[in-house]
Amino acid sequence: VAESLGHSILGWRQVPTDNSDLGQAALDTEPAIEQVFLTKSSKSKADFEQQLFILRRLSIVSIRAALNLKRGGERDFYMCSLSSRTIVYKGQLMPSQLQGYYYADIGHENFSSYMALVHSRFSTNTFPSWDRAQPMRVLGHNGEINTLKGNKNWMKAREGLLECEKLGLSQDEMSKILPIVDATSSDSGAFDGVLELLIRGGRSLPEAVMMMIPEAWQNDVNMEPDKKALYEFLSALMEPWDGPALISFTDGRYLGATLDRNGLRPGRFYVTHSGRVVMGSEVGVVDIPAQDVLRKGRLNPGMMLLVDFDNHTVVDDEALKAQYSKAHPYGEWLKRQKMYLKDIVESVPETDRVAPSISGSITQTNENKECVGINAIVTPLKAFG
Repeated sequence: VAESLGHSILGWRQVPTDNSDLGQAALDTEPAIEQVFLTKSSKSKADFEQQLFILRRLSIVSIRAALNLKRGGERDFYMCSLSSRTIVYKGQLMPSQLQGYYYADIGHENFSSYMALVHSRFSTNTFPSWDRAQPMRVLGHNGEINTLKGNKNWMKAREGLLECEKLGLSQDEMSKILPIVDATSSDSGAFDGVLELLIRGGRSLPEAVMMMIPEAWQNDVNMEPDKKALYEFLSALMEPWDGPALISFTDGRYLGATLDRNGLRPGRFYVTHSGRVVMGSEVGVVDIPAQDVLRKGRLNPGMMLLVDFDNHTVVDDEALKAQYSKAHPYGEWLKRQKMYLKDIVESVPETDRVAPSISGSITQTNENKECVGINAIVTPLKAFG
C-alpha cells in the first residue's frame, strides 16, 4: 500500500516489551507490536502528516480485507499512530505496569520528548481492549460523550458527500478511507476519528476542537458578538459532541486541553517559571516546587488551555478565541446566508400554501383545520397536554 502511494519503506522495528506483570485477560489478547519507518510520498502534494493519514486509513482497510480480519475480533490489525510528529504507546495496562516499563522505550535514557500526553482510565461504555486504551491518536478523554449516537449518525450521513481538496482526494478516493467512525469504536475513539479528519483536512487543532466542543454561546448575553458569530457559524458545520468531558489533545505542534460546556470534569494546571506547563485531573500529579509556580488555575466550562510549540507560548483562552473570531467576517456571512423556516413560509402567498400530507392521516380540510396533514397526528396528543 505504501509503495503504491509513492512511499519508500526504510525499515521495520519490533518494539521491545515486558509482559511479565500483565494480567491474564491482557496476556490473552496481547498483540505483536512493530514500528515502521518510511519516506514522504513522491506522488502526493499533501504535507507529510496528511500523506500518513491517508496511508494509515488505506492500510487498515486493505490489511483487514486481505487477512479477513474482523474489527474488534480475536484477530485484528490496528495502528496506534503513524505520524512524523507523535508516537502513541498504549495498551491494556495499569499505570503501575507502564511505570514498570512494559515498553522498554519509555524507560530508555536516550528516549526524550518536549511534551507528553498521558491518560489512564478504565473503559466505562465498552469492553476494555488494547486498541481502545488511551490515549487515542490525537486525544485523551476523561468522561463520556452523551450525544454519541446522534454524532455517529450525522457523520455517517455526511460520508457520502465528503471530499477534501487539502488531502488531494476526490469523492471516490475519499470513500476508500471510510468509515471515519467505526461502529465498534468507543466514544473516545469516535471523537478522535472525527477530530483527526478535521485537522488533516486543513483546520487547525484549536479550531477543530472549538467546532466539536463549543462554549455555551446561544444564550450568553455577555459574549462578544464576533465570538458568538464564530460559534454559530461552526454549529452549522458540526453539531456539538457534548459530555461531560475533559479532552486533552496534541498534534505535535499544539498541546492543550478543554472542558466541555457542562463543566463536570476536573482539570487543573500549572505554568512554571522554568518553562513547563502541567495539566492534570487532580492537583499533585507532578510535584512542582512552590517557588517555581508562575501561574495556576482550573479549567472552566468551555475554556481551552493551549501550548503552541512553534511560537513557544502558552496561548490565553480569550486571546485565542478572539483570534479565530476575527479571522473571517462570520457575522456578515450569517446575515447573508442564514435562512429561517418562517421566512420560507412567508415567501409563499397564503393562497398558494398547501398543508403537508402525511401517509395515513386525514387530508381533507375542515373548518378548524385540526384534521389536516400534521394536525391529524398532533390533535390526539392534545388530550395528554
